[in-house]
Amino acid sequence: MMRKKRRTSVDKGEATAITTSKFHMGVTPKGDVVEEANQSVFAVFLRDAGVTLKQGGTSNEIAVDQIVFQKRIQQQLQKSPRYPGIIQEFISGLESHIEDPERFRNCLLPCVPQLSDGDASSFHESLLRMLLAIEMLQTYIINTLLEKLPEFMLDGIPRIIINQLKWLDRVVDSKELAVKLMELVSVAPVEVQRDIITSLPEILEDSQHNDIARQLNSLLQENTQLTVPILDALSSLNLSSSLLTEVREAVMSTLTAVQLEDLPVVVKFILHSVSASDAYEVRSLSHVYSILIPVLIFLPYYSAGSSQDSVTLTLDGIKSAVRFQKTISEAWLKVGINKKIKKNSCFVMRGYFPSILALAQSLLRSTDPCVVPFGGHMYRHSFTAFDSYCQQEVVGSLVTHVCSGVNGEVDVALELLCGLVTEKPSEMSLYAVFVKGILDYMDNLAPQQIRRLFHLLSRLAFGQQQQGAHIQDDMHIVIRKQLSSTVPKYKRIGIIGAVMIVGSMGVIALLELVKSSSESTPDAAALYYDELANLILTSTLDPQVQVSFPFPARVMYNLDEEESQGGIAINLLPLLAQEMLNKAERVSPLCLSPFFRLLRLCEEKQHQGNLEEIDALLGCPLILTDMDIVEKVESLSKVEREYLCTLLFHTINWFREVINAFCSQKETEMKMKVMTRLQNVTYLQTLLEKSLAGSPGYVPPVANFDGESTDGAVIGSITAVILFVLKDQSEKEKEKEVRQGVNLGAYRQFFRELDMEVLSVLQCGLLSRTQLDSELHTEVREEVLLGPAELVFLLEDMLRKLEFSLTASPAKRAPFLKSVGFSHLQQRSSKDIASCCVQLLPALCSHLENCHNYFQTLLSENNGVVDGPATDVHEHQLMSSAYQLLVQVLNTTFSWSGFSQPGQRSLLKKALGVLAGRLKEGGAELTLEQLIKHSFEYLVNFRSTMPSLSTALCLSQLLATVSEKGGNSAAYREQTASLAKGFLSQSWVTASGEKERGNKFNEALHALLSIYLELVDDVLKAVEEIAGEGIPELLNASKDESSASWPTLSSEKLLTWNLAVRDFHILVNLVKVHLSYGRLFLESFLKLGMPLLDYSFKRHKMDVQSLLKTFQLSTRQLHHMCGHSKIHQDTSLTNHVPALKKSLELFVYRVKAMLILNNCQEAFWIGNLKNRNLKGEEILSQRSQASDEEEEEEERSMQPQGQSEDEITGRKEDMDQDDITDDSE
Repeated sequence: MMRKKRRTSVDKGEATAITTSKFHMGVTPKGDVVEEANQSVFAVFLRDAGVTLKQGGTSNEIAVDQIVFQKRIQQQLQKSPRYPGIIQEFISGLESHIEDPERFRNCLLPCVPQLSDGDASSFHESLLRMLLAIEMLQTYIINTLLEKLPEFMLDGIPRIIINQLKWLDRVVDSKELAVKLMELVSVAPVEVQRDIITSLPEILEDSQHNDIARQLNSLLQENTQLTVPILDALSSLNLSSSLLTEVREAVMSTLTAVQLEDLPVVVKFILHSVSASDAYEVRSLSHVYSILIPVLIFLPYYSAGSSQDSVTLTLDGIKSAVRFQKTISEAWLKVGINKKIKKNSCFVMRGYFPSILALAQSLLRSTDPCVVPFGGHMYRHSFTAFDSYCQQEVVGSLVTHVCSGVNGEVDVALELLCGLVTEKPSEMSLYAVFVKGILDYMDNLAPQQIRRLFHLLSRLAFGQQQQGAHIQDDMHIVIRKQLSSTVPKYKRIGIIGAVMIVGSMGVIALLELVKSSSESTPDAAALYYDELANLILTSTLDPQVQVSFPFPARVMYNLDEEESQGGIAINLLPLLAQEMLNKAERVSPLCLSPFFRLLRLCEEKQHQGNLEEIDALLGCPLILTDMDIVEKVESLSKVEREYLCTLLFHTINWFREVINAFCSQKETEMKMKVMTRLQNVTYLQTLLEKSLAGSPGYVPPVANFDGESTDGAVIGSITAVILFVLKDQSEKEKEKEVRQGVNLGAYRQFFRELDMEVLSVLQCGLLSRTQLDSELHTEVREEVLLGPAELVFLLEDMLRKLEFSLTASPAKRAPFLKSVGFSHLQQRSSKDIASCCVQLLPALCSHLENCHNYFQTLLSENNGVVDGPATDVHEHQLMSSAYQLLVQVLNTTFSWSGFSQPGQRSLLKKALGVLAGRLKEGGAELTLEQLIKHSFEYLVNFRSTMPSLSTALCLSQLLATVSEKGGNSAAYREQTASLAKGFLSQSWVTASGEKERGNKFNEALHALLSIYLELVDDVLKAVEEIAGEGIPELLNASKDESSASWPTLSSEKLLTWNLAVRDFHILVNLVKVHLSYGRLFLESFLKLGMPLLDYSFKRHKMDVQSLLKTFQLSTRQLHHMCGHSKIHQDTSLTNHVPALKKSLELFVYRVKAMLILNNCQEAFWIGNLKNRNLKGEEILSQRSQASDEEEEEEERSMQPQGQSEDEITGRKEDMDQDDITDDSE
């Protein structure tokens, strides 16, 4: 509505003296003012105070400030002769005025200023609000308003009336007002009730909060429709802690009846009302949690809109409480998480998808293997829970990981993609085109990764879902292109991809294509057989493929299957000769082992693991040559030597595949033959070592066909190994027993991979077989036992497998060349490998105890002497190697990072239970700490029979590893440190009677000393003990002698300790050429030690002087080291001289600065220090021009002066700058 504003003649300066007549003269009404309003006390007082009442839709006008108005009204009432009766007349006039709804509305709305009153406030409160601020009128006006309120229940007037009562400066009778408001709540409609209840904290004073809270609490139990306004009001009331707990418990009791729309407010009130002490009881949160579970589980059955919003608001409230209230966050974590909630509340997390994706990417790229699985779980749950856009982003991110070229990321990402295809095939098929893009980046993928990629693409392209069928043509094009390539690398990719596709779709034509493309190249054919064998081993082929695939054993191997002619034999020698004469020969010895593996796996599949049809191959002979020729290898021609080496490689690989095939057979006869084949392999390897030693530059035939050609790298590595062996031999030229030949470790990639199942042979004990004659009498009794050589062979292979699978994290996988020979192992997870190791632990412990008993018996027979006359040196070396390998295998197993994951805790307890069970029965009922204790005690028992320092180091590492698995590793530190000290204090000799020495011994000694210093309680005391007891015993000893207290400490091994000035002074006389470490210690002392001396000098001058004199002797020795390095012109030493000289010069001036700071500068003087060598002899070529007397002056000690406390009691001597400058040139 529009109105005309009228101008008044009363200005602000005359407001205090205005009279009624003047006011009427100054105002010219245009009508419509009711006569009775002009004649009532109410209207007159308002006019005199500066308020003009209006009629209709026009707001009341005010000519003065509202404070002035209120003061005038109060003065008029108090000065009236009829006071206090005038108050009732005023109220009666007000009631008469507001009888009209329009006038009542005007009194509730803000007043507007008159235009002439430009200096007045731009905002004024309503007339009734201003009158309520007058204390003598407040109670009457409140009663009038509350009596008027029922007349306007169905429009917005009640809310405006309630607003008049908010935030009053003072409520005269707050208690009475509270009673009346609650009475009004009991009869008002719901909407009015909500308005009144939510306004109570803004109306009532704090003294009424507790009383009103009790009434609201009672009302909450009666009427759940008022839950939200009551909780809003209660949240704003200032309540006592006891009453707040009571109210909260009452609210909790109504949770089951709360509407879903009200749940956010209820949860927010409960969480915000929980105190620190209540939160730890968790009962309240558990109750909230119990009500949320059914709500979230049945959420899909609610209406989509409001219900999801309510749950979102509820969880947002929980998130805010957990985020900003520490007590709530700690208590909420104790409640636990229900999987069904995670499944049905994904829409709540949808808004956080970008952050979830970024976090998953970071976790997957982490170098910590413990956090990588979390990133994988985030990816998987994001794909399964969110919408198609998020699924596309997840697939795209995983493809990016695959194309990154980082082995760890590639492996995990491919595994996740394969898992998603298995779990959600129809959804993943929509994004097949994204996955297909990886085909452009196969150059960076390893063979096992290529297998997974094609397995993944095959599932997408040829699965039951038709959405991925559009990439079939692209895959066929890629496969045909790579199979027809003349580059071996791409042909290998084509073979791997084609075989994986065959496994998914069973197309005979593609199998024939692969066969025809590879048969002309032995390497490609062998790879084809290996890949088909892997496919048969890991999956089920299409029946059509299994039936139609030919196995031309006779053609491939030229086997004589005529039993009447005395059995069969592997025709290896003639076959190899034919290959050398005719390179185009269709049958190649390279295919012998791969094809046998394929044949064996097909037999296993068709006969459920029974190999009776081909068991003759286990014991059949090979057509070879007389191996005595190995002893005459030097007399053979180069071609003949290489032919012999190749023959041995093929023979060993054949036996390795035979062992792979029959190691799992249960019959005793089969086990005995497998054991015999193991003995054949170890014997042939000794022959091969001799043959290779006489054939430098020889490159063996390929045995693993899924990798790049490594000829160049192999030749380099072989040469390096030979040089290393020769160098090692030169270091051990005094030893009686030198192992001849080369190290076969450099040729590992040329041997067929042994399966994990082969390690089950370790569980075999003594095997015996009885042959009967025609009368069923015992004719021959054969016994076979796993010997030391075979044990070492199996343990070496096991250790390599464990180091590859359990030690390396996903982001730190071994380079490609180091992963050659682990193709089968890569197809198994690290958890499977760890489980296999735990299964083998009883057998490993038995072998460990056998080694312990062997050396214990040996010591007892030789009266405690290792190198007794009855000692078999070769057997001793084998048993020593087996002992060390067993401890290393145990240490590698228990070092697996997966044991730290909660899901693998049971496997860890099982492993520890095996060790503890060897010492104490009933391991299954023990706690983790008890298992660790008994395992530690079991392993400590082996300390007395350590054959070498390297084995002792492995045992110390194993004890440290086992002790770290519990929560109280500190309890075992002292025992491990004491054990390491005992090993360091022990003299180590070989079986031939000479002391251990060499690079490996020095490395083991360094590692063992590090373990000792790391675990000992007082490191400085331990260093002082070694330096103070052991080293002085070496000062006058010869070069080959060692310390009596510390036999491992000899004069030829100078260790660096820089832990304290005292120890530094002792050691610097021995660490003659370690200039860099001396400089580092000196710099640390200047940076950290000298500031302390600056402030300690006055109070502890004698201690400071003594410390500096001791330190000066060490710096002088370092100066002599610099001269020594210049004499010998050793660049590795002289490179450190300039920096060290600079540090020594800084030390001189730093000491001078300390003296000046303490007002003792006169106590400082510099003398000339002559250049000397390590023996103290003067270097004549570097003799300075200073007089000989200066040498005597330099040697003088600093004498006490007996002066004041500000003066030093001695003098500091060191070398001068000129001398330093001359030496550093």
